[in-house]
Amino acid sequence: MDKPVIGFIGYGNMAQAIAQGLVNAGVVPGERIVACAGHFDKLERNTATIGAQAKHDAAEVVEAADIVVIAVKPYQIEGVLGPVSEELKSGKPVIVSIAGGWGLEQYRELLGDGAHVQCAIPNTPIAVGKGILVTEESNALSDEEAKIFEEIFSPIAQIERVDSEHLGIATDIAGCAPAFTAMYIEALGDAGVQHGLQRATAYRLAAAMAEGVGALYLATGTHPGAMKDAVCSPGGSTIRGVVQLEKDGFRGSVIDAINAIEA
Repeated sequence: MDKPVIGFIGYGNMAQAIAQGLVNAGVVPGERIVACAGHFDKLERNTATIGAQAKHDAAEVVEAADIVVIAVKPYQIEGVLGPVSEELKSGKPVIVSIAGGWGLEQYRELLGDGAHVQCAIPNTPIAVGKGILVTEESNALSDEEAKIFEEIFSPIAQIERVDSEHLGIATDIAGCAPAFTAMYIEALGDAGVQHGLQRATAYRLAAAMAEGVGALYLATGTHPGAMKDAVCSPGGSTIRGVVQLEKDGFRGSVIDAINAIEA
């Protein structure tokens, strides 16, 4: 059986991260990916890196694809999908939307009940098969289509299903916090350099540490507070660092950053 053709309407950074992840994981070969975007010359260069096919418009993508990923800005959706709305209303191809702020109900208002839609928001580590796909529980997929969705995306992301009301906050944590984590890794790197480490070495140590802590939690389910306590011996160096972070408002700053997104 041929692998499905994955189409992208919009081919910015996140769409490219998904496409790269799918190819790297062997989910589909590059030639089974098609995409359209606003600037065709740039699109050709970006798709060429994985052997994908550049298409001139959404109609060509919809015609070629079994699954179409909507990867344009939310304000562009109605204009981009308008010319292909009749095709999408038929339920073929399946729609996977990664546009923030658009859920199943908005797509039903635009395309009616006939469109088969799953809304999901990825984060950038999906490019290396370590992503999170915050996925709206409500969807318009058949059981078979839902199975195919899982088969395509589970090799490159943890699929986390949340109700529509909490899609936004879940996306903030999974999708925005990689920027915060990158800042944390960079700061640890700066500290390492300050004390004589080569920058590349400091970054590798910090990045592997962050990945390992996450893996440990996912494997054991140990409360993060208990994981912190396990590293802090009485009177030791780690607890001194923890106390300084508490004095500097580390936890509050993280919470404030999420609140700023939600504001």
